[in-house]
Amino acid sequence: MRSRCDVADVRTTVEGPPSVSLREPPSPARGEGSSLASSITPAIGSLGDKRARCRYESGVTDILNPITHPLLTGAGVRHGFFTRAGGVSTGLYQGLNTGVGSRDDPAAVAENRRRAAEWMGGTADDLAGCYQIHSTVTRVAEAGWKGFRPEGDAVASATPGVICAVLTADCAPILLADTEAGVVGAVHAGWKGALDGVVHSAVAAMQALGAEPGRTVAVVGPCISQTSYEVDTAFMDRFTHHDPGCERFFATGVTDDRRQFDLPGFVLWRLEQAGVGEAAWTGDDTRADAARFYSNRRAHLNGEPDFGRLMSAVALG
Repeated sequence: MRSRCDVADVRTTVEGPPSVSLREPPSPARGEGSSLASSITPAIGSLGDKRARCRYESGVTDILNPITHPLLTGAGVRHGFFTRAGGVSTGLYQGLNTGVGSRDDPAAVAENRRRAAEWMGGTADDLAGCYQIHSTVTRVAEAGWKGFRPEGDAVASATPGVICAVLTADCAPILLADTEAGVVGAVHAGWKGALDGVVHSAVAAMQALGAEPGRTVAVVGPCISQTSYEVDTAFMDRFTHHDPGCERFFATGVTDDRRQFDLPGFVLWRLEQAGVGEAAWTGDDTRADAARFYSNRRAHLNGEPDFGRLMSAVALG
């Protein structure tokens, strides 16, 4: 895989088959799980990204300007890693909070989701996004889910107009596409899902729809970076026990018992293990940039009672 990061000694084995569900449950899910989710390539955002940030900082938030990436733009798919710009939420959730499970005004969240879907060329009924539970479950959407949110952490589709979407606030969003096959996917990859195999699950689900991993391109969107993600050595041990060689994703911390975890680097490695042809990270750190991004960890460190969620979405034209 051509990966825009420095990854050495990549292992290609996968422990056990991924969990893939090809059906959407008939009933909507309620609430929304969330948790926390790194030194790779420079950010490659949309050309208007700096303008979007200026608009947000000046209080003008009525213009959506999601981050896009050349890998997906070149593939010809509509996609966006939405920032806080362009939303109607106020206070703690100022901006484009699309988190149904947050304590924000439901009417504001609904309007924000409508705006994001409209930017993607559809309506809120066209959104296909899961009730995220930090699992390895991938759902396949044959049509928009009209507000239903089955449990899972990835969505794949071969149907034009379906907007595959995930919500994050430090976890890594991944958007994938094989345009030759006409298949796209979106993945919510926190540390647990990434470790357990959600990336492999999503790639397998896309392959079942006709995609070829080697033709597939993937972009990891804004997430908590290595400089912002402090963990303890027990956390690191989970990774090294599961996959020897993971030590390279943990830098020395401020004390002997602390480490800095490279979540986007680890996710890119997982994409490489899954056979994805080319992948990159946008380079955006959600914890460090409060003007553009919501962050679970930042909210926790600041003693805030809740936080917004950002949408990342991809769709076939």
